[in-house]
Amino acid sequence: PRHKCGNQKSCPPNYFAFKIISGAANVVGPSICFDDRILMSSVKNNIGRGLNIALVNGTDGKLLKTGAFDMYSG
Repeated sequence: PRHKCGNQKSCPPNYFAFKIISGAANVVGPSICFDDRILMSSVKNNIGRGLNIALVNGTDGKLLKTGAFDMYSG
């Protein structure tokens, strides 16, 4: 069976599934999946160098904001 965000197990009721994949240098970009929706990825062109963060409403799971913090250049 397929589970949300490609996880190995289903989440209990009233829980959100998520998966965060770290990038690999300049070869593979990071991605963030939340409740079976890709929030950030190189395909969506909304990732950056450094820390990539997605702010999600904890009640309904809606995406509020995304951002990247470049830790290399300060």
